[in-house]
Amino acid sequence: MALLEGSALLWFGLLGALLYYQFVLQSPTIQRNGAPLRKPPNTLPIVGNGILFLRPRQKLFSWFVKCERQFGHETFQINVPTLPPGVVINDPKNLDYVFKNEGIFSKGDLFKRLSWDLFGYGIINVDGELWKTQRKAGLAFLNASNLRVLTEVALPRYLGLAVDYLRAQASAESDVDLQHVFHEITSQLMGKMAYDMEMHADDEFTVAFDYASGVTTERFQNPLWFITEFFTGFRFRGALHTIRTFGLGIVESAAETRKNPRDARSALGSASDRLDEVSGSLIQSLLDVFGDDQKLVSDAALNYLSAGRDTVAQALTWCMYLLMQHRFVAGKIRNEVRTSLGNIQEPFVISNGSDIEKVNSNVFTPTSLPYTMATFYETLRLYPPIPFEIKQCEKPTTLPDGTFLPEKAIVFWCTWAMNRSKVTWGEDAESFRPERWLTEDGKLVTKSAAEFPVFNGGPRLCLGKRMAESLAIQVIATMVLLFDFMPHYEGERVSKSSLTLPMKGGLPCLVKPRRFNPG
Repeated sequence: MALLEGSALLWFGLLGALLYYQFVLQSPTIQRNGAPLRKPPNTLPIVGNGILFLRPRQKLFSWFVKCERQFGHETFQINVPTLPPGVVINDPKNLDYVFKNEGIFSKGDLFKRLSWDLFGYGIINVDGELWKTQRKAGLAFLNASNLRVLTEVALPRYLGLAVDYLRAQASAESDVDLQHVFHEITSQLMGKMAYDMEMHADDEFTVAFDYASGVTTERFQNPLWFITEFFTGFRFRGALHTIRTFGLGIVESAAETRKNPRDARSALGSASDRLDEVSGSLIQSLLDVFGDDQKLVSDAALNYLSAGRDTVAQALTWCMYLLMQHRFVAGKIRNEVRTSLGNIQEPFVISNGSDIEKVNSNVFTPTSLPYTMATFYETLRLYPPIPFEIKQCEKPTTLPDGTFLPEKAIVFWCTWAMNRSKVTWGEDAESFRPERWLTEDGKLVTKSAAEFPVFNGGPRLCLGKRMAESLAIQVIATMVLLFDFMPHYEGERVSKSSLTLPMKGGLPCLVKPRRFNPG
């Protein structure tokens, strides 16, 4: 979950005064082994830590890092007016307990109430049988056969279009926004594979969803959102209408396809046949499960679209941002890619007799390029796509460290801060060092979900983990091998307000093609 960038402190102070007795004086003190938990820095009378949550998200992330530095793995209580009592956990043992006890820790009433307008009955927002049913549909979509088509056919096609675009921009000496480039790849990929629809990074739905995600994020910190949105929420309501209309359009298109199916094609046919054969398989799986309930199918489809498209594109953006700052890492990736190409028979560049050459990116795999994979994981460590998470206790429980949590208590963890823990990652935790993910013999290091929670964990372990890894390895290897990127921006890039981690202002770059010598 992402956090608010700015809000009216006056509203928050007024609410804190009005509800002081109800939400502060009566708020129970959470204890560990019979003793109250320590308070974090900058805790104030009456409003507790509430004002901190109104700060720009980058400053808020820094505060959570500061708390982690002070407390280490120690659990501490956080007090925010209008929210139930809550704790912040940093200990992987506690997080592992949360991951493994889905029946105790749920999305909870708080999260659902604030995010319902955007996510509805989708998998991001539900628990229990409804969540299990949608997860089964996702597993059916991401089966081994579909993943092969994705990595061998669909991704090389859309990545090839991106390469052609970058070459054209380089010839015109025009700058490009790499975040938009990566978002276009994932939009086309998910649109075709999951819904059999053409989607793009700048279409009306994408713009609306991006805006709605930011407004939904602000609800988690603006205690009077239900009042302020009455006066300022016109654009938000319009964005939600666009999103819902688009979602129902996906469902109607898929239902029409079921009535008039395409001629059966052999999986052994052409690449286009293989892709057409599996196109729309996610939405068809959802229709198989939920039948004529268009609202439910639409919500589920839009949730999967957000999870599968936005987070990967954003992670790739942060990766290229880091590589532009650490060109020696890009050099190591380039050397690894060239070595890998020398060990295989299949060509990377395919010429069709014209001036345009196609890239055969499926020659790159996470196994064949461990250093490149390590670079992607190091990016996810420093720039986790979901930087902040929240769960709510369905019944009283005790964490492994002895912290007793009453019913409805909130459990926070800041992945951004946990991934910068010197206790877990060493004294150079703030540094970008892909080598930390490799053993002495060059194999990838495996971290538990609780130590490295960017893919969630337990029953909710991210379904798209393998897809994200395959996407990343092909895109990073291809981009680094074929192009040099020069920053066309000033200052540090930061994230804008969102439930995920999009780069504010994109990633403007100048592009220079590199000469590829297959020998």
